[in-house]
Amino acid sequence: MEIATPEWVKDAVFYQIFPDRFAMSDRVSKPTNLQAWEASPTYHGFKGGDLLGVLEKLDYLEDLGINAIYFNPIFASAANHRYHAHDYYRVDPILGGNDAFFELLEAAHQRNIRIILDGVFNHASRGFFQFHHLLENGEESPYVDWFHVHDWPINAYHEHERPNYAAWWGLHALPKFNTDHPPVREYLWDVATYWLEQGIDGWRLDVPAEIDDDDFWREFRRRCKAVKPDAYLVGELWGEAHRWLQGDQFDAQMNYPFTRAAFGFFGGHNLNQSGTVHTGLGYIEPLTGQQFADCLDELHHAHDPEIVLAQMNVLSTHDTPRLYTIVNQDVDTMRLIFLCQMTIAGAPNIYYGDEIGLPGGRDPDCRRGFPWDKKESWKTALREDVRRYISLRHAAPELRRGTFQILHASEHAVAYCRQHKEQLAVVAFNTDDEEITLNLDPPGEDPLPSAVDESEALRPGRPVTLAARSGRVWLRPEHG
Repeated sequence: MEIATPEWVKDAVFYQIFPDRFAMSDRVSKPTNLQAWEASPTYHGFKGGDLLGVLEKLDYLEDLGINAIYFNPIFASAANHRYHAHDYYRVDPILGGNDAFFELLEAAHQRNIRIILDGVFNHASRGFFQFHHLLENGEESPYVDWFHVHDWPINAYHEHERPNYAAWWGLHALPKFNTDHPPVREYLWDVATYWLEQGIDGWRLDVPAEIDDDDFWREFRRRCKAVKPDAYLVGELWGEAHRWLQGDQFDAQMNYPFTRAAFGFFGGHNLNQSGTVHTGLGYIEPLTGQQFADCLDELHHAHDPEIVLAQMNVLSTHDTPRLYTIVNQDVDTMRLIFLCQMTIAGAPNIYYGDEIGLPGGRDPDCRRGFPWDKKESWKTALREDVRRYISLRHAAPELRRGTFQILHASEHAVAYCRQHKEQLAVVAFNTDDEEITLNLDPPGEDPLPSAVDESEALRPGRPVTLAARSGRVWLRPEHG
């Protein structure tokens, strides 16, 4: 089977937005009792971010170089994270409702910014209509087969006792759908196609492995692609994902294997792992340059090239501590990690605020309000570097579509090249506290100009010096 993934994803730089915490517009009316924007986030508190707030910050995103947005869930819910959906066809009114979303979608598309939504199809909420029907009517409800109920009456709220129905991680608030039941399957497939018909560009699929049914996902893909052939389907899969990445289910995964490897090499022994060990990242092993090179080589050749070029490469997300906190507030390490993210295959994903060094421990601390009114807290030089790295990626097709080859690997250094037709990029990193000299042998005979600074060109057969804790990129133009 010939595998195809959306062409636009290869050119995408995603920005992940947790809607309650990114930006707030005066145009969206709000309930009272909102948490102060700058206050530490809590599990149940709402800050009141909304979708028109995002619309009003599109200039900011466009200036950064963003051309795709991944939204954490936006559907009506009684949770600030909205992974407890009440109604999959209705955007949460605190976010501005459907009207606000459609206004944002149109404005984003006018700027050629794509939008994908978080699809939470494994579980719903206690307020979801069919589950609430069970609470009211018990085993006489017509919807008795929509969920996995073990005995009656349903224990949905006595937290000191386990729920007597299948629930995600045993949490009462997250009843698991019975996806073997044909009406449930049809409902979820209809939700997926409905929003594609409304204009969204794809789905990020929450815990898809927990719907342990390849036929469900094959039909999900068939229906989505029938509506929008270039819809992007990316699964939250934290580890090895060959089963789902054969071209018949998902286009890509959230590439947490890259995340772990990048932290292991660039952060090494200087990582704050007090929060990572409680998340899917787990304990991150320090890596030498050779080990990191082996990881990168494996990741670039583990799947069909179309899949590799569509992977969503993440650094931190709503499920992990933030980048700035994991690397112990070392901005130089952040620069190296961002540069690597922008120069390997796959679509980079920036979690809102990481580009300005927003701190945050494990959930809920990683979901702070974006400090628009406290720009003195921004790491503005870091943001400018991230902006330059994104611009470099947009300007160099070889960084988006090129092949991958390791050129050098040693204790503290890694170098690789990306090649697309006649265009060539060479990328090198030094994580040591001392400068090092490397002998690199890129393809071709012409010197490659430096792309990110005024440093020396890379000349075949001649050594090159890398400053301490630095990264370099050299590019051969198309007709260089």
